[in-house]
Amino acid sequence: MLRQIKYFQAVVRNNSFSEAAYECNISQSAISQQIQALERELGFPLLERQKRKFKLTTAGEFFYKKSLVLVADYEQIVREAGRLAGGEQECLKVGFLRCYSGQEFHIALEEFAGRHPDIPVEVFYGNHDELSHMLLEDKIDLAFNDQRRAFSDEFMNMLLTSSVMHIEIAGRNPMSSLDKVTVQELKNIPCILVSSEAEKETEAEYYRMIVGLQGEKLFADNMEEARMLVISGKGFMPSEGTPIEGSLGTNIVRIPLYRGNEPIRRNYCAFWKKENTKKVSEEFAEILRYKF
Repeated sequence: MLRQIKYFQAVVRNNSFSEAAYECNISQSAISQQIQALERELGFPLLERQKRKFKLTTAGEFFYKKSLVLVADYEQIVREAGRLAGGEQECLKVGFLRCYSGQEFHIALEEFAGRHPDIPVEVFYGNHDELSHMLLEDKIDLAFNDQRRAFSDEFMNMLLTSSVMHIEIAGRNPMSSLDKVTVQELKNIPCILVSSEAEKETEAEYYRMIVGLQGEKLFADNMEEARMLVISGKGFMPSEGTPIEGSLGTNIVRIPLYRGNEPIRRNYCAFWKKENTKKVSEEFAEILRYKF
């Protein structure tokens, strides 16, 4: 019956027998027969069929909603039982750059989880050096990180994208009308960085010496707190990646960052140790590269 319930859920989710059949890799006639068999087993109709269309019966709507919880619980029980039966379960531990605002990593994670619902994924957040240390100490299998040094032969180094660095600044700040801004023009405005307590000094040094942002540094624990500081006019924030649509709101403006006449570019990569390569790590890295 569980398989029939999943077929029923697919039909409702896609609002189509043909699309549900394609998703479930069976014929349209087979999926229709399976749902009819489910209705006979239950003793009541789930769908009202109207030529090429259908709609849920009142009982069908109730059954659909409850069945989603039922199937989710069943799959969780199976995963937990498998872990108990088989000992240590394969998992994927990935590190994510704390200050990155793009959505590519999240989309890749969603696709990986869809492909491998039985493989648990743990996400660890950190700045560049924190993620590097996690990799060296085998606390994570793969890191999505910015490139700050030459590639090491100890790691697999997959370049995902190279993008122009931006800043985020309050819309009411007069500088928000500029089509680009240089590090020299920002010297009197505090720079807001997302960092853990342990990495504050390292992050400040990097943005001062390498990026060239010489002004005062303010720190936030996460992106939400940093953007609140930006909105309140406390300073500007270096922006890593393309933000998720709608995440900036109407009070923040994003401007390309230049050093002199040249835009500052950042490389973002997937890193994992050669000696600790796992098939799931390589697959996730390929999914991530495709998303970029």
